[in-house]
Amino acid sequence: MPPFRPTAPDDGVLLEVRDLRTSFATPRGFVKAVDGVSFTLSRGRTLGVVGESGSGKTVLSRSIMRLLPKTAATAGEVIFNGTDIMKLKPKQMRAMWGPEMAMIFQDPMTSLNPVMKVGAQIMEGMRVHFNTRKEDARENALALLRDVAIPEPAHRLEEFPHELSGGMRQRVVIATALACGPKLLFADEPTTALDVTVQAQILDLLARERDDRNMAMILVTHDLGVVASRTNEIAVMYAGRIVERAPTRTLFRDMKMPYTEALVNSIPKIDEHSHTRLEVIPGRPPNLLHPPDGCKFAPRCKYVRPKCLEEEPPLIEAATPGHQYRCWYPVGTAEPTVDTTQNGHVLAVDPIPVAAESD
Repeated sequence: MPPFRPTAPDDGVLLEVRDLRTSFATPRGFVKAVDGVSFTLSRGRTLGVVGESGSGKTVLSRSIMRLLPKTAATAGEVIFNGTDIMKLKPKQMRAMWGPEMAMIFQDPMTSLNPVMKVGAQIMEGMRVHFNTRKEDARENALALLRDVAIPEPAHRLEEFPHELSGGMRQRVVIATALACGPKLLFADEPTTALDVTVQAQILDLLARERDDRNMAMILVTHDLGVVASRTNEIAVMYAGRIVERAPTRTLFRDMKMPYTEALVNSIPKIDEHSHTRLEVIPGRPPNLLHPPDGCKFAPRCKYVRPKCLEEEPPLIEAATPGHQYRCWYPVGTAEPTVDTTQNGHVLAVDPIPVAAESD
């Protein structure tokens, strides 16, 4: 039986995620790591998924690719190229990894086989999916290493991962992910542990490959500064949900969600004096085994009001097309009303009459 290949729809939408939910069974109960996420992504576009550690952004990527352990339970629809891939059999899904979608994992030392030469790892996908002759696969691997700007590519093909620098290993991971020409590329924290200069080179490389191949990309990171000039749209995640989504320029020009504002304020500023204390978000993300009532960010939010602690806000459409946020009192509509302790518990809330909440 030939490998499964989805049929492309007529429009430019490559990926549509509808109400995706992923939970994990633990001895203490179920953890909702992804809780009702929906979005669309078109060919040649880049979506940035941003949030703190534990916000659900990596689980979201792995849920779409169906790279989850057996303890995970998923629900919802993932429409890729017109086909709901959540309904595919495991063998059909494996046939898609490489030619249809691929992932750049966060740590190249754990995603590369330490006892397998670099060339063999890049060639493997081509030989498995396309039955490419070894000589042709090697030529393609050489071309890929040149594309990702690795010096002496013929020499590097015969080396093992531990013989390369961190930046080179990350480039090898990128070359491996691109080897089968995927239509969708997930980049999960692709610049972690790399110095600033190498980070810029890797991000430039990904942008160039996206444009050359008309490839869609989902860039997962905790750093809003990384996605500011590298994405077309940004989705901000918190506690397993998208709390704000907008075109990139719109998000930075007119952010609504206090969590987004807090992430932006924590980015180091070039024009600040050295040793300037960085702003931090007080407290920590909620326990997803027992999440709080109301807005999940309320215990850490400086704009919190009584309604925030009682009712969870839905995704609200902003005036700008394509801009959604999940907040009762968006940035710019209210002055800060609380103080919070370092562990994120609300100390005081200004008494606000219920009738005044709709003003």
